[in-house]
Amino acid sequence: MIIVNTGNGKGKTTAALGAAMRAVGEGKRVLMIQFIKGPWKSGEDLFISKIKNQKAKIDENGEYERFSLPDFEIIKTGKGFVGILGDSLPRGEHQKAASEGFLLAKNEVRSGAWDVLILDEVHNAVALGLIPKEDLVDFMEAFPKERHLVLTGRDAADEVIARADIVTEMREIKHVFNEGAKAKRGIEY
Repeated sequence: MIIVNTGNGKGKTTAALGAAMRAVGEGKRVLMIQFIKGPWKSGEDLFISKIKNQKAKIDENGEYERFSLPDFEIIKTGKGFVGILGDSLPRGEHQKAASEGFLLAKNEVRSGAWDVLILDEVHNAVALGLIPKEDLVDFMEAFPKERHLVLTGRDAADEVIARADIVTEMREIKHVFNEGAKAKRGIEY
């Protein structure tokens, strides 16, 4: 199946992590590739490090931080927020990171090593023009039918929604961020 978690409300990545936990519990192998999310450590990264009682590792090329369990791995390919919240990186660096993350996703699908692939914040990467929408649509169409693909992020394209089997929209009704509160570690990241 192809599952889309989108909308302006909280919970898109959290739902994908829940699906990953459920899949691993059923003996499936899960890979999450995180676009946009950058060098900071989020709760899911720290969870995996604690479970394995190890520090996060840089891969053999020194490019991606990897956080993994025996059947669940997270690879962060993003450089952080794009154009907001103090982002000072050139847009080209964000675009290069997204392109490399997307190429990594394609290679991992070809490897056949994973039953479930999660592309976290991929809708944001498409909406920001870091990955062409057509490339994501083509990726979805070529994705092996016997495996599962989970796509998260705000602003999922209509073409992506049309090709998905399950689409959930997280809708913000109320959020303390609108009152000036900062994101809470362990709840929102």
